[in-house]
Amino acid sequence: MKRDRHGKAKILSHEEIQLLFTDGLKTTRDRTIFATALFTAARINEVVTLLSDDIYDGKGGVRSHLTIRKANTKGKLATRSIPIIENLQNLLIQYYPQSGEVYLFPGRYGQGHIASDSAAKALRKACANVGLQGVSTHSFRRTALTQMSDNQIPLRVIAEVSGHRSLEELQTYLEVRPAQLVGAVSSLAILLPVAEAVKSDFLRTANSKV
Repeated sequence: MKRDRHGKAKILSHEEIQLLFTDGLKTTRDRTIFATALFTAARINEVVTLLSDDIYDGKGGVRSHLTIRKANTKGKLATRSIPIIENLQNLLIQYYPQSGEVYLFPGRYGQGHIASDSAAKALRKACANVGLQGVSTHSFRRTALTQMSDNQIPLRVIAEVSGHRSLEELQTYLEVRPAQLVGAVSSLAILLPVAEAVKSDFLRTANSKV
């Protein structure tokens, strides 16, 4: 449930991510599902519809890039290819024996793929286990995109990862953190009038002599 967030999923802190993956998500499958969402900034439907062939090569090795097919994207706009970083690669190697012949995350009795609602249910249970509120399956996508923005990755590059067609749409995902507001306002200190700056320096010098 999203509380007091104006309909937006919670951005997860580093500590909350650690808590969720260490104590909340109990199975390799569930950890792999949400690690994939986190490390690719993908929507949950894009994650659960991934094909095993788009992740593993013929020998069971993890490919260098993950493919999100156009047919499974929101609006069916374009296929995306996203590099698989080492953090995700390690989980995918561990998960390989459980992967399906067709879908990466097979559904019940190996039929089709796991439903988005089933993944969301597993996440709600995990959050309840560790006392997290306001988290939804979309939290991983928002967290990933905000983290990239915080690291000064150009918006056009982030959009290539997220699949957004406009920077305006992408910006609605990004959260402004309190520390960023403090930093922004603090940067205005250079606007102090020259006379006031001299006065401040004089007072600091005088006080140091007392």
